[in-house]
Amino acid sequence: MSRSLSRHAYDLPPHRGRQLAQGLGWFSIGLGLAEILAPHALTRALGMRGAEPLVQAYGVREVVTGLGILGSDQPRPWLVGRLAGDGLDVATLATAYHDGNPRRGSVGLALAMVAGVAVLDFLATEALGRDERRGGAAALPDARRRMFADYRGRSGLPRGVQASRGAARDFEVPRDFRAPEAMRPWRDGKPANDAAVASVAAAGSKPATAVPASGAG
Repeated sequence: MSRSLSRHAYDLPPHRGRQLAQGLGWFSIGLGLAEILAPHALTRALGMRGAEPLVQAYGVREVVTGLGILGSDQPRPWLVGRLAGDGLDVATLATAYHDGNPRRGSVGLALAMVAGVAVLDFLATEALGRDERRGGAAALPDARRRMFADYRGRSGLPRGVQASRGAARDFEVPRDFRAPEAMRPWRDGKPANDAAVASVAAAGSKPATAVPASGAG
């Protein structure tokens, strides 16, 4: 059985193990919150009254494991922890699976669900191990890298500051960006052309020269 599951894990496409691990991480958090917030409902449904503190402790374990899976660049150790937790869950549920428990059927259903999740945990663990052996662990993007682009290596000036100086010296302003003709200086009864405007601007920027006063006879 273990060899068959390993073969299925090996057939998973690259990075699918990481996606499966992310889903199991969210499932673990949801299950853990349910165990922490509603232990009485769970123990009542399973015929395990009095085990509420144990159920809440298992809930804390699930939440911590889920956060570890989602927040780690290498979630495989956390998935191994989930597998160990699955075994602990099975052992705990097995104590309530007896004829004297009127909720025995619910316990059997819970055992089947835990077994199914354990299979997924095993597949994800094996798939991640396969990717690591193939050298794909470093190339696998983690959740944070998928959610946020990394611009730390970009400056906006790929050729450097010095190479950018004077790069727009020969830039010609598009006609649509130029001042409307009605707002341009007029010469000889018509709007001045761009060269004339530039010469006017240059002349206006020069300091005014003093005009010598003509002396009286």
